[in-house]
Amino acid sequence: MAALASLMLKSRASLLAPSHSCLLESSRFASKKSGGSSKNLGGKSPGRRFGFKKQDGDFVHAGNILATQREMRYHPGGHVGMGTNNTLYALEDGFVRFTKEVYIPAPRSPEATSVITKLPRGAVLYKTFISVLPVKQEGRFKLVDLV
Repeated sequence: MAALASLMLKSRASLLAPSHSCLLESSRFASKKSGGSSKNLGGKSPGRRFGFKKQDGDFVHAGNILATQREMRYHPGGHVGMGTNNTLYALEDGFVRFTKEVYIPAPRSPEATSVITKLPRGAVLYKTFISVLPVKQEGRFKLVDLV
C-alpha cells in the first residue's frame, strides 16, 4: 500500500515538472535583494513664502506685489488689484497703507450663519485692507503727460 502511494506521488510530481525535477531540487535563490527603485522624492521643494511683501509706508510702483496668500487673509483696498491666486498688487505708484475695518456680513448670507453663530455675543469682526495712496501730481494732468 505504501509503495502504491509513493508511486502515485511520483507520478503527480512528474506531471507538474516532467523533465526539470532535478533542476528544481538544485536551484539556488539570490543572496541579495533585487534593487527596487521606489523612493520618496517629494518634499524637497522650498515653501511658497506666503505673506505681505511690502510694509506699511513703503513706496511701490504700479505692478509691485504687495501680498501673496492662499486664502483671503488680506483684502484689496483702493488702487490695489487681485490676481487669480489671490495675490494683491499695486495698480498705481504710491505709498502702502494697511487698515483694519469693521466687517458686518449680510444678515442671511452663508458667512453670517456659519461665522457669527460661533462667536460670543458682542464680538466684532475686522478685515485687513491693503491700499495704495497714489502720489499726487502737482499741477499736471495725465493727459498732458501722454501727449
